[in-house]
Amino acid sequence: MKLLLIDGHYYVYRSFFAIPTLSNSRGEPTNAIFGFTKTLRLMLKHLQPDLGAVVWDEGVPQKRVELQPAYKETRKEMPKPMIPQLEFIQKLTPLLGFRNISLPDTEADDLMGCYAIAACERAGMEVVLATNDKDLYQLVGPCVKVYTTAKADLASPKDAFALLSEDQVTAKWEVTPSLIGDVLALTGDSVDNIPGVGLGRKTAAALIREFGGLEPLLNNIDKVKSARTREKLANAREQILQNRKMVDLDCRLELPVPIDQLRIEPDYPALIAALERCEFKSLLQEVRDEGQRAAARTQGMLLQ
Repeated sequence: MKLLLIDGHYYVYRSFFAIPTLSNSRGEPTNAIFGFTKTLRLMLKHLQPDLGAVVWDEGVPQKRVELQPAYKETRKEMPKPMIPQLEFIQKLTPLLGFRNISLPDTEADDLMGCYAIAACERAGMEVVLATNDKDLYQLVGPCVKVYTTAKADLASPKDAFALLSEDQVTAKWEVTPSLIGDVLALTGDSVDNIPGVGLGRKTAAALIREFGGLEPLLNNIDKVKSARTREKLANAREQILQNRKMVDLDCRLELPVPIDQLRIEPDYPALIAALERCEFKSLLQEVRDEGQRAAARTQGMLLQ
């Protein structure tokens, strides 16, 4: 069994900026809707998952705000043309066959982590995380891979996607997945407004590899070769420990929807009606053809 967990807001933003201008005859923007729909359908084609969910941010955990009040404050407001499209996409998601999952004051990466760990505890379950979130790379292992279409992650220009395994993530980050949080504690994360301590990712990874983790590094600052780096680590010790808590995933949340209820089941008649409103011609025809094939299979099974 394969479970696909999709970082909803990431793919909405990605779709919105990848397709700058697209609208229907009523002047309603549809670029994010088109990109998101195409992307999810490509994931189904590439991965053929049995179970799936689109996971959404719904506020920020209070514990992270208490630790760092400026957390995510630098993020720009959502572009106005994206707002109605996001609402439409969240209604469209179940028609594409996926459950929407979110919890108040909870970020998508924490929920995705909860589902990934719960699924990995089941024998024979495989988990794919469709995301660009750095924190989620910490989960990659024998049961968990990251889905990406980024050119830098593809083995060949001819490849349409890649599934990053533990070895590939280790090569990408220069530390094992379990130590990525330690690297981020040193570098910070400008996307989330988590301050770094003046060390780049390569330097941070080299230190974590050399000392075997963040704790032994901080306990042996005097053994760091560079005097300048020793000074940075000593002066920012409390900040580093705070950062480590910030990037740690909260995987103790109760699952809002049981994994067994995440079977992917598109609603073709309703999906076609929604896409007709958007006036997507080629995409609409693809879905109509697919819906007819699905109906024929169902009819055939009923006649057996």
